[in-house]
Amino acid sequence: MNETDAVDHNRALLEDMFRTGAIDVRRGPLFDHVPSQMPSDLPFSRIEGMLLGLAVGDALGNTSESQLPTERMARYGEIRDHLPNNRLSGRRSGLPSDDTQLAFWTLEQMLADGAFVPQNVARRFCQERIFGIGGSVRAFLSNMKAGVQWDRAGPKSAGNGALMRIAPMLLPHLRTGSTALWTDTALSAMITHNDSASIAACLAFVGMLWRLMQMTRAPEPEWWLHTYVESARGLEQNETYRSNAPAFAEYCGTLWRFVRDAVTRAHDLHWSTLEACNTWYSGAYLFETMPCVIYILMRHGHDPEEAIIRAVNDTWDNDTIAAIVGAAVGALHGRRGLPERWVKGLLGRTAEADDGQVFPLLERARRAWWH
Repeated sequence: MNETDAVDHNRALLEDMFRTGAIDVRRGPLFDHVPSQMPSDLPFSRIEGMLLGLAVGDALGNTSESQLPTERMARYGEIRDHLPNNRLSGRRSGLPSDDTQLAFWTLEQMLADGAFVPQNVARRFCQERIFGIGGSVRAFLSNMKAGVQWDRAGPKSAGNGALMRIAPMLLPHLRTGSTALWTDTALSAMITHNDSASIAACLAFVGMLWRLMQMTRAPEPEWWLHTYVESARGLEQNETYRSNAPAFAEYCGTLWRFVRDAVTRAHDLHWSTLEACNTWYSGAYLFETMPCVIYILMRHGHDPEEAIIRAVNDTWDNDTIAAIVGAAVGALHGRRGLPERWVKGLLGRTAEADDGQVFPLLERARRAWWH
């Protein structure tokens, strides 16, 4: 399937899903918004920064994932580099988790197809072992193996497993900047998480990444929250989500409104990222992940190293939150904004024993979709 055929097919498929209600997201104004054209002199280092930022954040958090920040601090002190890894005989190297794997498998499959073909990406996710797999992706894999079609295999889940891998969706559209960006992002998100909050978060985040690549300096802190909310509010259609955090026990509503209210409160009270993330929690549920991401970027988006360090140290699901934050600051600051020691420390795996694989994939992406 060539690129034009893929765009037309995906657009028709999504429109049919809107008509039948097969996709759990509203057909908001974003789907008709033409993204602004990328500058002709945009360096590829911004795209490298986005994807390596994702991989770096994932690797820095992976060794201490699912530990409370206080427990992590007591065990390691503040983490500012790759930790010794027992799976590598104590070497200080950056091993990937499912965040890096699924993001770069998406990129790899799009390179093979010359475009985003959702059923092929879905099948790619089923071919190899996934490290640290989450419950929603596990359910997706089980459905696929049972013969369920890809567009029905993704459970309704507001976990962060689609958001963590969504950044590569920008790449096939860098030259054209068409509304196909939103079509492909929505279809990609629903592969594993056919859920209103998840798909809306993926679309809003991709829109943020697109705009960040065109910026010459960091935006004002309020930009991060405003931009997310304005995109997501026109897309979410489920108003019955609840927070797990005792401080928000009475909340019932959409993700975008929760993020707006919780993050505004933290910003007005000048909370540290640790205080804020402890208050609304910082797990894999988007009602924890999304406010953490936005607040960390509001506080530290101008400083890519500190933003990733805060995500790694101040959150529970730290590999995924750091991967998402890393993609954002990488898109804004480029590869040079990432400490070289972090990039050099990456094993660059996407599977069991393919060390360095992420780097030739980036080079192939440059040749395919950039100058």
